[in-house]
Amino acid sequence: MAAETDLNQPRMSDQEAAVEAHRIITDFATAYRDPTPLPTVGPTPPVVQPGRPPMSQRATDASALMLAAGAASLPIGGATSLVLYTLGHVTPAALAIGAAGPVALVLAVGALIRTATRGLQGVHTEHHHHYTGPVSQEHHTVSTQTRGLVAKTINKQ
Repeated sequence: MAAETDLNQPRMSDQEAAVEAHRIITDFATAYRDPTPLPTVGPTPPVVQPGRPPMSQRATDASALMLAAGAASLPIGGATSLVLYTLGHVTPAALAIGAAGPVALVLAVGALIRTATRGLQGVHTEHHHHYTGPVSQEHHTVSTQTRGLVAKTINKQ
């Protein structure tokens, strides 16, 4: 019934609508601001501000490093998720063949190393060199004396 009474009332002019809107806005407070000034000196405790908490430069750098490492782990996690999703669609035979590849490579390298070490067992590591020709030998006698606190060393031949 309220809708019928609103429709039966005459329309307000733009001037009357503006006055009515101003009256409604001033009658109902939508916000309140305390006009008292804030003390600059006194027992008022500091208020924590929004955002990152205050910390030292070293702590800020460590925090940024941790955030960067966390962001860097996203591609690794995405790749792992993609691999696991793909493995969900693989047949067991294909999965067994793919898993046997690295094992076969390790076994082949081990067999190659064993074969190479067996072949080296017959090789001699001691060498003898024989030369022919005139031999000249020189003999030198060196005597050393250290004198005084300065430790001056004199070598004589």
